[in-house]
Amino acid sequence: MKKVGNHNSNSRKLFLSLALMLSISVASLAQGAASAAATAPAAEAAAPAASSGGDAAKGKELFNTNCAACHKLDAKATGPALRDVISRHDIKWIYKWVHNSSDLIKSGDAAAVKVFEANNKIPMTAFPQLSEGDIDNIVAYTSEPKAEAPAATAAAGVPGAAKDASQEGGISNNVILGALSLVMGILIVMLVLVNRVLRKVAAANGIEVVAKEPTLPIWKAFVKNQFLVLVSAIFLLLAGAYLVYGYLMQVGVDQNYEPIQPIHYSHRIHAGDNEINCKYCHSASRVSKTAGIPSLNVCMNCHKSIGEVAESTATPEYSKAYYDGEIQKLYKAVGWDPTAQKYTGKTQPVKWVRIHNLPDFVYFNHSQHVTAAGIECQTCHGPVQEFEIMKQFSPLTMGWCINCHRKTDVKMEGNEYYKKIHEELSKKYGVDKLTAAQMGGLECGKCHY
Repeated sequence: MKKVGNHNSNSRKLFLSLALMLSISVASLAQGAASAAATAPAAEAAAPAASSGGDAAKGKELFNTNCAACHKLDAKATGPALRDVISRHDIKWIYKWVHNSSDLIKSGDAAAVKVFEANNKIPMTAFPQLSEGDIDNIVAYTSEPKAEAPAATAAAGVPGAAKDASQEGGISNNVILGALSLVMGILIVMLVLVNRVLRKVAAANGIEVVAKEPTLPIWKAFVKNQFLVLVSAIFLLLAGAYLVYGYLMQVGVDQNYEPIQPIHYSHRIHAGDNEINCKYCHSASRVSKTAGIPSLNVCMNCHKSIGEVAESTATPEYSKAYYDGEIQKLYKAVGWDPTAQKYTGKTQPVKWVRIHNLPDFVYFNHSQHVTAAGIECQTCHGPVQEFEIMKQFSPLTMGWCINCHRKTDVKMEGNEYYKKIHEELSKKYGVDKLTAAQMGGLECGKCHY
């Protein structure tokens, strides 16, 4: 019989490729396990030792309750930084200063006068209610060593720079995908080799490979069937009309519009985590047609003392460094010097991007809905306390407003303005409570004038 190929040579090549692939996978797994084992003791070694004297855990609670409004551990705020304050002042002096700093300054104490003058002569609130044990606990907390920052990565501080969770198990997805690609490549090569061998065997034995008979192309068969052509034409016309209608109905509708603002503002942190009432920042919504954009002075009511966020605020998408950088943008815009704790007078405008924008021919009054009707902000703006980036939640179309007027009862509690007309119309319609639509909320002149 005629020899058609060196099968042993091909088999050896395939076995060598598989062995190489397995060795690479094992080496990657071993390297991942070794790096994980090396990281564990290093992390334990980096843990700071607990400070002696006083209870640091209780001190942290007391610090956050009494001191955090004016002091930070590692940066100057209204008062000086308090990290390792025990190394700069005697503990008995600290007792006197905390209990009544004004008396200590009036006594002419040199250290007290120096601290007072170094901090813009802002008097410190007296805390006579704090015992010496409480102060010892606070000092113990301030004496803890500063936690080391994690090793910086190439994308540190950039949204989305969190480590891929798929790499925490010791072997990355790239290695797995590479191994699978190699296996697929080997299979393709094997199929090609088998095809060649079979053709050579067929040729050696005089076997003729029968070619496929040409068939009618599917498009020609479709054109010859007039019923299918008619049905397809009707379907395409109806689908086209539906798509055109849907497109035209979306003109001017900006639902889910989510622009990037010049300063990142997280409603999730402010309205959600910190439970700040919407009307504290958007105070105009109670008395005006528009809710208004809060001035930066409103932001500085809090951020004079809040120059950075807590570690727990960070998310996999937005790091603590990113949020702290956005606060620095606020300081630059208002001309605030956090070190000197004063305004420099050099301000920069912030070009906010408007999100909700009704047409000029539509009249909408925030105060009528917020104050008179008692409508919650979330009714129209969605769960803003969950939004990291603010967006237009509702379509704000005419139909959406009309549906709201049809199902919303008029608020009568404490609203004498509608009392008489409500009594008359409720008898007319035979209901206990009127909807906004029954009170004239569907009249064209209410919103178009």
